[in-house]
Amino acid sequence: MASERKIDVDLGGRNVDRSYVITIERGILDKVGERLVDLGLGTGRCAVITNPTVGGLYLERLTASLEAAGITPIIVNIPDGESYKNLGEISRVYDRLLAERLERNSPVIALGGGVIGDMAGYVAATYLRGVPFIQIPTTLLAQVDSSVGGKTGVNHALGKNLIGAFYQPRAVYIDPDLLATLEGRELRAGLGEVVKHGVIWDDSFLSFIEDNAEEMLALNPDAIASAIDCSCTIKAGIVGEDERETGLRAILNFGHTFGHAIEALTHYKEYRHGEALAIGMVMAADLSAALGLAEEALARRIEKLLVAFGLPTRLPESISVDELIATLHLDKKVQNGSIHFILLEQAGKVVLRAVSEREIRASLGAAAS
Repeated sequence: MASERKIDVDLGGRNVDRSYVITIERGILDKVGERLVDLGLGTGRCAVITNPTVGGLYLERLTASLEAAGITPIIVNIPDGESYKNLGEISRVYDRLLAERLERNSPVIALGGGVIGDMAGYVAATYLRGVPFIQIPTTLLAQVDSSVGGKTGVNHALGKNLIGAFYQPRAVYIDPDLLATLEGRELRAGLGEVVKHGVIWDDSFLSFIEDNAEEMLALNPDAIASAIDCSCTIKAGIVGEDERETGLRAILNFGHTFGHAIEALTHYKEYRHGEALAIGMVMAADLSAALGLAEEALARRIEKLLVAFGLPTRLPESISVDELIATLHLDKKVQNGSIHFILLEQAGKVVLRAVSEREIRASLGAAAS
């Protein structure tokens, strides 16, 4: 990979002024201040939203970069974990920004993984009716998926990401070197999202992942850089075609309908998002096979790869079928009472289809037998 890779997220048409660039560069964390000045965001102050773990590792470097560019950061810490992704924590962030009198031209910077990115983005979208937003993702999952595309929000007691907004960042700065401190479980969870991109869009990328699984787990620089580059390129292209998920972008939800239900039913404490997604992808692949849309061999191919990455692939016994289906009915993709799934036809080709409760139960019964 070149020393710097830029990927355009081109929203096109009347939205061209909201298009932005993903920059992938080793060591870019130390250049964020000058990059903000280049964007016209060297306004004097900004907010950095992070958590104690990430802040302890990288906040000093980011702060030094900002201050060298004449930008004074206001640091806001959010506790670690998906269980804190709620409106109560968002309100606490508002309180801090208002107390500091952060102005409309002052950017909000997310320094962290998917939870921090989602929450900081929602704050940026709603504070003073919108302030500039910058993503600095520090986990593999955030680097390959959640930092790109403008989905922001928080969870509700009844489901994941039920409260939120589409709000695009002004820039995404991805520093692959930050993955060196990522714990193994978080790395594996991120690889679940990498697999998803291959499954839904590009069979050759899926084959690359299979061929380089050990290298990715070992954080081989070339293998990881390729995974980030390909995943961001795929997602940027999809988001550019369908920013607000009215059509094509829905394919990025493959595995998420089941996965989000599993997260909600385990109170966001048992599984990382990528782990629940892994289970959800296998369940969606099994459902695709049960409906005659895809070959059973494809479901087993996906499961084999996820197992190689050390990810869970089966619905936990603690969740009953009745509980699962009741939670599925709260999914954002439900229309006229029908549950809509992204299902497989083949590797790299998916379809959106309404599925009946009877078909879901039959698939779950077959998979368990």
